[in-house]
Amino acid sequence: MALRLVSAVVATLLASTALANAADVVGPYDPAPAPVQPAAIDYGGDDFVFELGIEGVVEPEFLGSDDYRVLPSAIFSVEYLNLPGIGSFGGPDGRGFSIGPSFNVVGERKADDHPELSGLNDVDTTYEVGLKASYEWEYAEVYGAARYAFGGADGFVGDAGANLIARPTETITLKLGPTVSFASSDYMESYFSVSPGESLASGGKFAAYDAGGGFKSVGVAASARYEFTPDWFLNADASWDRLVGDAADSPIVKAGSKDQYSFTLGISKRFSLDLW
Repeated sequence: MALRLVSAVVATLLASTALANAADVVGPYDPAPAPVQPAAIDYGGDDFVFELGIEGVVEPEFLGSDDYRVLPSAIFSVEYLNLPGIGSFGGPDGRGFSIGPSFNVVGERKADDHPELSGLNDVDTTYEVGLKASYEWEYAEVYGAARYAFGGADGFVGDAGANLIARPTETITLKLGPTVSFASSDYMESYFSVSPGESLASGGKFAAYDAGGGFKSVGVAASARYEFTPDWFLNADASWDRLVGDAADSPIVKAGSKDQYSFTLGISKRFSLDLW
């Protein structure tokens, strides 16, 4: 169901883009138009430019689940930051090297809410805080993030990827590329290990298993971004992740699914502050 939803939304976005560009179709004897460049942004004397918004998220009910849930989430990203005596990160053209905060929240996993997890210990909500760095060219980008996790799971987790970038109009940006994620052994143990006691409590449904750290998943992510009015954005993201390594071998995942899909649709606004 989630895969069909993701496919339908991505198809709708691509169709809307095609309609928006219908007037720009080039005839067989017309010269090809120049590539579309993103509109320039003038920050003036502002030192901190960021986005805030809200989105709806479709995601697995827990890591390794084959059931999905819908829940709200916040959007927060840093576009530009100027630190006196240190330097600036990001910039008006959106290209080059940038660095900013990276956050993630993994909801609690309770056996009472999921009968298929009977016998397993609950895992409280996990909070992840860290940094994300990226480098963007005109038609491509690479990025990576590392975060410290605390709460239900402790340890380190992160992800990396690369994207091809298309800008069919000044207000639309499309991205598509591969992703990979990794996690420390402490983090993996919380979500994918099964202790001997849990195995016994499950009536033998889950064999005892000790998950180690390393690569957690590989996949593909796509995004579409539309600036429908100055400083206001409509954002859509879809992804497929395949659990690998010790995560894929977990009895918890074998009882669910290695394939994990997600989709988000949200609205955000750019804010600018003169701090210094």
